[in-house]
Amino acid sequence: MADARPIKENPDRKPVEFIMPDDKIVIKTKHGELSLEQLAEAQHGMAHLMKEVGERYHVLYYAAKALNWKLAQYQLNQVIALFRIGATLRPKFTEDLNGFVKTHFHPMTEAIRLQDWRRFEEAFKKGIHGSDQFHEKYGYGYIHFVLPANPPEMYDLNPDTSPTG
Repeated sequence: MADARPIKENPDRKPVEFIMPDDKIVIKTKHGELSLEQLAEAQHGMAHLMKEVGERYHVLYYAAKALNWKLAQYQLNQVIALFRIGATLRPKFTEDLNGFVKTHFHPMTEAIRLQDWRRFEEAFKKGIHGSDQFHEKYGYGYIHFVLPANPPEMYDLNPDTSPTG
């Protein structure tokens, strides 16, 4: 059940239960007031999220190849989190994004858990193929992820062998 306290920025001080669907909720910031509609429009779209997914997918591959399983799992977790954000911001993609996580990312997680490079690489490549299918389905068939030929230079991909690592 919703909290009965008034919404802090609600100028009419109506309790949460009494805000009607036609009421315009305004959020006050230090820069001015914004409606929920304005906030929704200001959210990054899938293109922005997918750029970060591609960058993390690149690191994920080379971390696993270097047998840095902790970094690989971290990058995969971040990719999954980005998919959750995408599913929230673009509900029309929710079913496919959730399906993609189950079909492609869960096998990668299992390969990482087993520290099995061959299984990981197979799942990774299937993920790229799945990505191409996803893009085709939604009219973006001209978008194809290509794994960069070289590992990312901004990360030390060597496995952490320290006692706290």
